[in-house]
Amino acid sequence: MRYSQSVGSHSYTFDGLRELMAKASPARSGDYLAGVAAGDDEERVAAQMALADVPLKTFLEDHVVPYESDEVTRLIVDEHDARAFQPVAHLTVGAFRDWLLSDAANEKSLAALAPGLTPEMAAAVSKISRIQDLILIAQKCRVVTKFRNTIGLKGRLSTRLQPNHPTDDPTGIAASIVDGLMYGNGDAVIGINPATDSIAAVTTLIEMLNEVIQRYNIPTQSCVLTHVTTSIEAINRRAPIDLVFQSIAGTEAANNSFGVNLSVLKEGFEAAQSLQRGTVGNNAMYFETGQGSALSANAHHAVDQQTLEARAYAVARKYKPLLVNTVVGFIGPEYLYDGRQIIRAGLEDHFCGKLLGVPMGCDICYTNHAEADQNDMDALLTMLAVAGITFIMGIPGSDDIMLNYQTTSFHDALYARKALGLKPSPEFEDWLLSVGIFEKGDALKLADTLPTSFQRALAHLH
Repeated sequence: MRYSQSVGSHSYTFDGLRELMAKASPARSGDYLAGVAAGDDEERVAAQMALADVPLKTFLEDHVVPYESDEVTRLIVDEHDARAFQPVAHLTVGAFRDWLLSDAANEKSLAALAPGLTPEMAAAVSKISRIQDLILIAQKCRVVTKFRNTIGLKGRLSTRLQPNHPTDDPTGIAASIVDGLMYGNGDAVIGINPATDSIAAVTTLIEMLNEVIQRYNIPTQSCVLTHVTTSIEAINRRAPIDLVFQSIAGTEAANNSFGVNLSVLKEGFEAAQSLQRGTVGNNAMYFETGQGSALSANAHHAVDQQTLEARAYAVARKYKPLLVNTVVGFIGPEYLYDGRQIIRAGLEDHFCGKLLGVPMGCDICYTNHAEADQNDMDALLTMLAVAGITFIMGIPGSDDIMLNYQTTSFHDALYARKALGLKPSPEFEDWLLSVGIFEKGDALKLADTLPTSFQRALAHLH
């Protein structure tokens, strides 16, 4: 199907939803690299105007990646909930945006709608939304998940404590864990990116994290961000795994480049569920995504990177994860060139994930060769916190010494919580108060002195 739109004296034609969606996307370097972006701002506006008039039902028939050759498309189509979709089935993309901004779109109605939305619908409405729309609508979405604590409640902001070390040195990792806990970080997960993917090294880290959590009775969960097949093997060897991790993307070919498919993810999901290690729930999967991952694997099918990113959330939602986050600026300036593009992408990803019912977080980050700095990250952090982001990263000094990129620090999370009156997850907040890290009567104020238990932990590290 072709779509046409006139702007002034110029008429533009777009060949199918794939081209229309790509040309309607706000400018970003990855789409230029792929050769799918609008030629100029006028063509982009024309595409956005044409996209606003497309009925939502069209997305159930015109697939940006062919049904026959892509299992992610088949997942999206075959598991679409027609009954949940019914309240908005008569709307166009533009009318859907208006409805999302109205009082009719509230926490209850948005939760009920989520199974009826496809990723392409969410991506389409994000492309015609201003930043304030992305913030306001996402803020109304609530996605709550549970393992040893409750993530995603209103008025809460959780953090992943990321104590990475270039050689997986236990002392260095332990020091970062103690440092992060002292700033109230770690309720989403204490998650390590291992320097090596060997089963022995991964198991050592898993056992170390389990010992820390058990010794101090911390109501949180751990994860070593290794390949899902390594986690499955570790589970078979009876390692005390809490969350099973995997990077995922929005096409079958891109997931194949990660060494996974839906069958492998199902196996990881079932292995994680079998352990039943959660105390308040059993959402036991953790997924990471990022705009540009499909293009970097030459697996993008001439689809724009933001639409493909939204499709990754359909993969995530299938396996009932505790946590999902976009590592928004990590892939590099080839895909998101500067702070402006990173900020827009982070807000789009959070918006689409929340609309689709995914517990969405963000690694608010950039690489050192991108045209961005920590001020850009402060802006994105603040906007995402206002938008109700589920969790962010907490890393010593904002600088990951193993992955070599810049992200958010322990004190950045404390800033966002103080500025907006947000708290950690309730179980973790109670623990912080009980051990004296936060002061009684004020869950946002750090205690003046270290708790005795952590004084001993620090002494042990030395």
